[in-house]
Amino acid sequence: MAGENEVKKEVYRRPSWDEYFMRIMEVVSSRGTCDRGRTGSVITKNNRIVSTGYVGSPIGLPHCDEVGHEMHTVINEDGTQSRHCIRTTHHEQNAICQAARYGIALDGATLYCKMTPCYTCAKMIINTGIKRVVCAQDYHAGQKSKEIFKTAGVDYLLLDEAVVKYEDQ
Repeated sequence: MAGENEVKKEVYRRPSWDEYFMRIMEVVSSRGTCDRGRTGSVITKNNRIVSTGYVGSPIGLPHCDEVGHEMHTVINEDGTQSRHCIRTTHHEQNAICQAARYGIALDGATLYCKMTPCYTCAKMIINTGIKRVVCAQDYHAGQKSKEIFKTAGVDYLLLDEAVVKYEDQ
């Protein structure tokens, strides 16, 4: 019988738009210049990429990968301390700045990123008119960001509830 020896062909599953842009975000992240947060963002409108950004120092300034981290200790409201590298600009900020530099309006856009944006980035996202944020993982200090996204009507989608942790947190 001919049917017994036939190899079953695997059916190709085309990635959803979210899966597609999250994969591109991973490649953008690889350009990051701080090993504590080698992350990136992809901003889209109508399923077209309009801007990208990755963690890196401002243009012309040294990067963490070249000269080390610029660590600051923060005392949180609950009295705990956390450490943050402040040498670099966050990927969301760089993506927003790139759009501004080239005159691209972000009203109604979607931002794809590796983890829940920090509170400062969340406020920038809201003020640019971005209406949807898709995150691969959660950020240990992302609760306030989630709260203001909800209040501002930004659709927030977290794909994995794992919380990103840093060595020197």
